[in-house]
Formats: sequence, C-alpha cells, structure tokens
Amino acid sequence: MYRSRLAFALAMAALAAIFLPSSINAQITFQRTYGGADFDRGESVQPTSDGGFIITGRTWSFSAGDDDVWLIKTDARGDTLWTRTFGAAHEDRGYSVQQTLDGGYIIAGFCVPDEEYYDVYLIKTDASGDTQWTRTYGGMDDDLGYSVQQTADSGYIIAGWTVTDGARTYFDVYLIRTDARGDTLWTRTYGGGSDDGGNSVQQTADGGFVIAGYRSYVSAGPNDVWLLKTDASGDTQWTRTYGGTENDVGCSVQQAVDGGYIITGYTWSHGAGKDVYLLRTDANGDTLWTRTYGGTQNDQGNSVRQTADRGFIVTGQTYSFGPGFYDLYLLKTDARGDTLWTRVYGTSYEEGTAVQLTSDGGYVITGHASSPETGTDVYLVKTDSLGNVAVAESKASPVRAPALSLSCEPNPCRGATRISLKPQASSSKPLTLRIYDAQGRAVRSLSSLLSPPSSLTWNGRDDFGQPLPSGAYFIRCDFAGQHATTRIVLQR
Repeated sequence: MYRSRLAFALAMAALAAIFLPSSINAQITFQRTYGGADFDRGESVQPTSDGGFIITGRTWSFSAGDDDVWLIKTDARGDTLWTRTFGAAHEDRGYSVQQTLDGGYIIAGFCVPDEEYYDVYLIKTDASGDTQWTRTYGGMDDDLGYSVQQTADSGYIIAGWTVTDGARTYFDVYLIRTDARGDTLWTRTYGGGSDDGGNSVQQTADGGFVIAGYRSYVSAGPNDVWLLKTDASGDTQWTRTYGGTENDVGCSVQQAVDGGYIITGYTWSHGAGKDVYLLRTDANGDTLWTRTYGGTQNDQGNSVRQTADRGFIVTGQTYSFGPGFYDLYLLKTDARGDTLWTRVYGTSYEEGTAVQLTSDGGYVITGHASSPETGTDVYLVKTDSLGNVAVAESKASPVRAPALSLSCEPNPCRGATRISLKPQASSSKPLTLRIYDAQGRAVRSLSSLLSPPSSLTWNGRDDFGQPLPSGAYFIRCDFAGQHATTRIVLQR
C-alpha cells in the first residue's frame, strides 16, 4: 500500500511539473480544425510531455467503414505531427485519452465487433501512436467506455455504461480495472432498475475511485447527477445524487486539492432552461455549493478542471451567447464558483468536450466545429490565462463527391422535414439513411431500400417513435460506395 501511494504521489508530482504554470510569458494561442469531408469530432485532449497535445475522437472522413477512433498528435502550436485511426468496418469511437508513464497513449471508447453489440474498447499505443495492444470488454449486450485513467500501479481504470438486464432496456454504471497489459483484474456495475451511466472516473488520493454520471428515477425528475466513491477494489463507500425535478446529468469530475470533488454537467432543474451545472462537495460528497451558468437558452458543461488559484475552468456549449446556433463555451470561476470571466468561440455550431491546463498558464480545449462549407471537424483551441485566443486559421473547403448530396427543407424544422437526395438514385444497390444527434449517437434509421426514392420525410422522432429534443442533428446517406452528410436543426 505504501509503495502504491508513493508511486501515485510521484506520478502526480511529475504531472504537476508538466502541467501547472511555470511562467505565463509568451503564451501560445491558436484555433485549429482537423478533418475531411465528413463528420469528425474531438472528445478528449491532453498536453504531452514534449509541449504538444494529444487528441482522440472519431472520424468518418478517414475511416475504414463507419466511425473510426482517431488519434491526433500536434506540436505546441497545433501543427499536426501524425494521426492514427483504429477500427474496422463498423462504429469505433474514442472518448478519452491520456499520455502514459512510458510516453505512449491509452485510449478508451467503444467498438462494434459485429453488427449488433457495442463493446468497451481500450487501445494502448507507443509514443508514435503505433498499436501495442487492444482489448475489448463486455458481454452480449451494449457496453461503452467513456473515461480512462492510468492508475498508480501502471494499470488502468475505465468507466462507462453497460446493459445488464438482458433486454437492452437499461444501462448501469460500468467500472473496469485492468493491469498494465489491459487484462481485467475486476469489473463492477452500479445501479439497477433504472437508466444509470458513468461518464468520468478518476483515481483518488486514497487509492480508490470516484465516478460521475447520472442516475434515473431517484427524485421526481428523469435523471439526477450521480457521484460514486469506491475503495481500491471497486466496492462502494458512498454515493450521492444531486438535482431536482427535471433532467440533471454529471459529465466530468475531478478531486480537488482539499480532498473534495468538483463536478460539471447540466441541469434543467435549476436556472433558466438548460444551464451549465457546477457542484462543489467535501470529501464525503456532501454539497458545499452549487452554481448554474448560462442564459435563457440551452447551455451545458462537459469538462471541469481545478486551476492553480484553486478556482475552476469549465468548457461546454452555449446557445444563449455567441454568434452561432451553438458555440464553444469557456468559463473561469474563483474557488467559490463565482464567475471571473467567460469566453465564446465559433461562428456556426461548435462545442467544447474537454479542457486541460497547459504549462504556460493557459488552457487547451477540444471539441468540434461545423459549418456548411467545411462540414464538421475536430476543433482545438489554445488560450492564454484569460481565455484570449488567436483568430481561427482558415481551412480549405474539402472536396466532396459531386454525385451525391443531401438537403433538408425546412431547416430549421419544428417537427417534420423533407430530406432530398440529389441526383435521384437509380442503382439497385441498397441505400442507408441514418440520423445522429450532436453526440454522434444514431437516433433514427429512415431507410434501407433497393429502389431509393429521391426524398424522404423525417418526423423528428427516434426509432422508438419518441419526439427528439431541440438541437442539431446530422444526417448521413450511404449509397453505391458514396456517402453524403448534412445538418438539420430541430426546434420544438
């Protein structure tokens, strides 16, 4: 136990030497996008020991089939050093990346080894991004990984969701503990009888783990923020729920320097509409304070980190502020959660999915940026200590297949829209038309026909006939070896 704690302390000291501000002189700032003609998205970013950045997410533009896991390595100015893709013919996505103590990288996400079920996907690479090993975890239902961290003994802890009821009805929180080679030491599930999910995990100073996510049917609302604390074996020490009568979800957690926890996500129960939710607890999970941020429209927090002044930096998305439909949102608070400043980046449809501190005192954020001209790309923003950033560098419009295009009318729509395929398909090969939400989750499959029509109507509902909430959705058509994508905005 002493050796494990010593190793953990040394690892944290090394990370602090890399990531905490040593000087704020000559801070580098930039905005960059990475991608091709289709849907590409960044989910997680980490500063690397050479001063650059590592990003993971997903790519359609450079995939072998549907989504592939995408790994991008940049230098300190955001210039690409190399990229790697991982996956096969079906969906493969990366949601969390960390540089490991040997200089390589660990990526967690999920894959579809067959055409039916998701498995948790863990990929270990060397410093050049070349695969050292991969592992999958799960059973005969859906299992998804959303967060990974290297542990003090050089193994890994992964948090996500798993279906345990055999009917693909409800998710439970899924926690997987592995050794340094990815071999399973133990797994745990938490929840039951409702829909529960784990979105973020961190090893705590006592060798245990803390997980943030959501739990359903606890209060009168559909979801509450759920915080779980376990010991080193994954056995529950305590759980807490936070929220009100509406939908409240925890997306990111970090242990604070005083041993308590900071959580961000979103709340419909407090504030005006959907707001960024920030919760500060003590070491037992008891609430010290909560804050909401945003305007009268939909705003969301996706990632939080404590800063050197013991305040907090949060990234996410805002519809209330900024020039676009949705824009990347960055806000800085003091130690009590009071706002020091906020920044908005983007012009069309942008989102911040992860934020980290950089060694020059600034911040790095990844996510995605969309526009009609360039499609949806991985977005990387490097700011100074006050959130200031350089003007975005232009990206040449990608070359799209001229033979196939999609359009929607009306767009935005309030319930139904007509999706048109141009030119009209005449081949006898099957056509596949799917709709994805802003998180990249498939919500509706409209057609797979031998004689494709030139247009179809979507009624704004998912595959179960339920109305989908307001927001941006992406439509992809695959036909005769070609594909095209377009964006539709649903306004209720």
